[in-house]
Amino acid sequence: MKLTVLGAARTVTGSMHLIEHQGHKLLIDCGTFQGKRDESYFINLHFPFDPSEIDAMILSHAHIDHSGNIPNLVKQGFKGKIYTTDASEDLADIMLRDSGHIQESDIKYVNKKRRKKGERALEPIYTQKDAIEAMPFFQKVWYQQKFEPIPGVTAQLVDAGHILGSAAVILDYRDDQGQPKRLWFSGDIGRHDVPILRDPVLPTGAETLVMECTYGDKPHESMDDAYDEFIDAVKRTVRRGGKIIVPAFAIGRTQNLTYFLSQAMDEGLIPEIPVVVDSPLAVSASILYRKHTECFDDETWQYIAEHRMQGLDFHNVIYTRSVDESKALNEWNEPMIIISASGMAEAGRILHHLKNNIEDGRNTILIISWQAPDTLGRRLADRERKVRIFGDEYYRKAEVVTIGGLSAHAGQTGLVEYALSSKDTLKRIILFHGEPEKAQALIDKLAEHPELPLPVYAEKGQQFDL
Repeated sequence: MKLTVLGAARTVTGSMHLIEHQGHKLLIDCGTFQGKRDESYFINLHFPFDPSEIDAMILSHAHIDHSGNIPNLVKQGFKGKIYTTDASEDLADIMLRDSGHIQESDIKYVNKKRRKKGERALEPIYTQKDAIEAMPFFQKVWYQQKFEPIPGVTAQLVDAGHILGSAAVILDYRDDQGQPKRLWFSGDIGRHDVPILRDPVLPTGAETLVMECTYGDKPHESMDDAYDEFIDAVKRTVRRGGKIIVPAFAIGRTQNLTYFLSQAMDEGLIPEIPVVVDSPLAVSASILYRKHTECFDDETWQYIAEHRMQGLDFHNVIYTRSVDESKALNEWNEPMIIISASGMAEAGRILHHLKNNIEDGRNTILIISWQAPDTLGRRLADRERKVRIFGDEYYRKAEVVTIGGLSAHAGQTGLVEYALSSKDTLKRIILFHGEPEKAQALIDKLAEHPELPLPVYAEKGQQFDL
């Protein structure tokens, strides 16, 4: 078996891995690369292989950096099955259609500028229609269900605990000498203390572990401590009569926040103020979270039973879809919490909420996730006094609070535990989905365990004979 790392190599975006075995080709993930506009467009448009030669694909989870280029894969000739969990298929459906819409809108903006320069117009990498046409290729499988994506390889998906439906991928096969081997692909590894979802399944019996290292440089703060910081910020803002504006990713982070806030209000930790989820994609995702109760952990089931809820229908959460509903929030003068996409404040309705609230000193902007360089979210996290939104300059008077312990990715401690769980059989560890300094810190930490092989930090295009 041969593995080629084609994406999320020495970065955290565009996850894509090619497996070749006995003349057949299997793709694990097909994510969108995110970076500078021209570079991203070229990388996402052109695959480093012929899509028509890929026999099958396995999708670990629905986040765009793992699923986002699937419509383009199908558009360029892929005809096989895309294996994933039931929940991931449902999430991919809404996310890929949303991605297609964004690409259509973005290309219109780009082409306006290109026309002014006399340059030829570009086509979107894919459209909403392309996203819809990709969905019949999806094949649902249950956690722990064995299936054969390509001849000679038996696969299973096990719970990764990252977002709804997320999975690690197990591939069992025989080498050239007929010896049984196991490749364990982590996908994005969740945490043990994240609300709603079950904990990640730890690797067993793996010779090769392909593992993400997004937060390989340090342990996470306790999630309880992070929520205490959140509660303090909410109470402080309510006393001022202000609003709390939260840029949040539509899948996972938004649902965890609404769960936590509802609990905090039930326990009297914060006042009962409106919590508004203002993102059509987040609203659709929240509906799917309520649908896929098979992914819930025991604590969530207990909470549902005690409060006699249908799924996760929290009494204090308001979901808005229409533009008019979103605009109306600007007229509300009482304290409230607005959770809106995007998580790095680069697009979507969050920009309007920031524009309308950033110059009011009563308000708070809560940054709850890592912010990429050169994004508005990073400039806010760095507490810059002047920022541009929609091309206009705003003087920030709102308080900015950054909370680092709410990530849905495992921190360094969780990653070390993940690797050690298969220490008796591991022959190699391949790191992906992490920036260089994060990866090196994890390599140094894993090197403290002589029972583990020294990890390799994969380069893009690097091949491994397994």
